Amino acid sequence: MPAIDPIVLKVLDAVPFRLTLDDGPEQARRTMRDLPRRPVHPELPSEDRVIDGPGGDLPIRIYRPAGTESGSEPVVVFFHGGGFVAGDLDTHDGTARMHAGDTGAVVVSVDYRLAPEHPFPAAVEDAMAATEWVAEHAAELGVDPHRLAVAGDSAGGNLAAVVSQLARDAGGPSIAFQLLWYPATSYDGSLPSFTENADAPIIDSKAIAALTLAYAGHVDLSDPPAALAPARAANLADLPPAYIAVAGHDPLRDDGIRYGELLDAAGVPVQVHNAETLIHGYLGYAGVIPAATEAAELGLAALRNALA
Repeated sequence: MPAIDPIVLKVLDAVPFRLTLDDGPEQARRTMRDLPRRPVHPELPSEDRVIDGPGGDLPIRIYRPAGTESGSEPVVVFFHGGGFVAGDLDTHDGTARMHAGDTGAVVVSVDYRLAPEHPFPAAVEDAMAATEWVAEHAAELGVDPHRLAVAGDSAGGNLAAVVSQLARDAGGPSIAFQLLWYPATSYDGSLPSFTENADAPIIDSKAIAALTLAYAGHVDLSDPPAALAPARAANLADLPPAYIAVAGHDPLRDDGIRYGELLDAAGVPVQVHNAETLIHGYLGYAGVIPAATEAAELGLAALRNALA
């Protein structure tokens, strides 16, 4: 495996960040919120709304690129990362804007409930409810419900994969594409990348174990349900085409690769891209680190082409 991109190391040295529960969930949330962020597509208007969710009010943020007023625009439902414990509409505002500005699609970002206050399956329920709401309100939103994609990074990638399966099993909404950025899919700590990248930047194997317990410690992780571990689903056929992005220096690298192999074996069109010199969370460094920018553009191009 090639070494970590030297520019990544310089940026992390200048702005250190690690997702950890060592000091509790509130500190993890503050640390993520306090990260410096560059403006991303500041020209895009956004609208904050609250919809009815399974647990009460469910905040969403809608981004609408210029020229998307025809009433038949593609739409992406986006789920943020943060280990199911941290992250919100603001921490991932730039990432959501990137998905809208670089694809021309309307993007609906979802502020799902977080663990440990709201453990599994609360996030799944919110993610599914938001996706159903977007499909049901397509006319109001001016979007085409047949060009609806789901996307998410890390924990959000897990939710996008799970929603794709739930929607298939429920007979809708019709999901055209799933864009999964370094997702958690199997909860199989025996995969080589969990050992090879046990002390990786941003998130290490110890943090993943702690975040998993915070989110799903009440679940039998030796045999997790598909709504938690989508790679464990008994049937992976007839799912939406997928693009799975992984990073070479990420404990979750082989998790995403395995899910891609399973989808391919089930006949699902899938592309897996391994950014070998990058780390977990590299979307947040797009526009700053050239290798991250390039990897982000590949995934966004796949999404744009799928929705064209």
